[in-house]
Amino acid sequence: MPLLKTEKIWMNGKFVNWDDAKIHILSHVIHYGTSWFEGIRCYNTKKGSAVFRLREHLKRLYDSLKIYRAEIPYTIDELTQAILELIKINKLKACYIRPIVFRGYYELGINPANCPIDVAIAVWEWGEYLGKDAIKNGIDVCVSSWRRPAPDTLPMMAKVGANYMNSQLVKMEALANGYTEGIALDYNGFVGEGSGENIFIIKDKIIYTPLISNGILPGITRLSVIQIARELGYEVKETLIPREMLYIADEIFLTGTATEITPVRSVDKIKIGFGAPGEITKNIQNVFFDIVENGSDPYGWLTWVE
Repeated sequence: MPLLKTEKIWMNGKFVNWDDAKIHILSHVIHYGTSWFEGIRCYNTKKGSAVFRLREHLKRLYDSLKIYRAEIPYTIDELTQAILELIKINKLKACYIRPIVFRGYYELGINPANCPIDVAIAVWEWGEYLGKDAIKNGIDVCVSSWRRPAPDTLPMMAKVGANYMNSQLVKMEALANGYTEGIALDYNGFVGEGSGENIFIIKDKIIYTPLISNGILPGITRLSVIQIARELGYEVKETLIPREMLYIADEIFLTGTATEITPVRSVDKIKIGFGAPGEITKNIQNVFFDIVENGSDPYGWLTWVE
């Protein structure tokens, strides 16, 4: 869906008009993919507007830059304040939040060290990422022919723009073949993640999810689901998952900021369970959506927009 314009974008400490948020065509990021970003949601809960796990997202952003020997010229507290102010300036009750850090304009060449670090934040209204009924009814996915990079090629723990060229291949292949999403295997052929989501597989009431060392992004929603599931009494195992386990799973769901908690009803046209969201998936969904819709916050995950 096209982006819904808002009034202001925060760029390098200033609020600028949406249409004036521009960069030079010779910025390093355009030529070499040197950008790091986050996807964060602000929810309009029954207790007011609140951002989900804001500090954890920003901490991951800072970690992403550290891996690439770069530093953000603002503190986490400064970016936190900028995000909250931006939401208020744009008069949004609920929105998607995109902080992005990138190498800007100075010189071209593989070495990025002399190019400035620029920071921008945009917010806009964004609904269901995988479709209106995805969270309720589930989606159909396929195993992609594209794999995630090996850990000694690109650092997948960094949420960096360049990594998403791989994700685009996974997504486009899935859509071209009539699926909503694709699941990428890791470099050894074990289950990795979706194009932009982590994955959970349930078999005999045990919840399995791939290891970080499988070359997946350490998702914030992933960590939240693991904590929720364990507090509900479920056993969660982070482990190697063979491809065929996707086909014999009782339940599967995907997690992510945009995706939230989305059930999978089929993989490669093989029905999962009864072809509808399962009991464990729905129990975890209920806790998650109680937090982000009702403002119930037993974990301290919400940052309120005053």
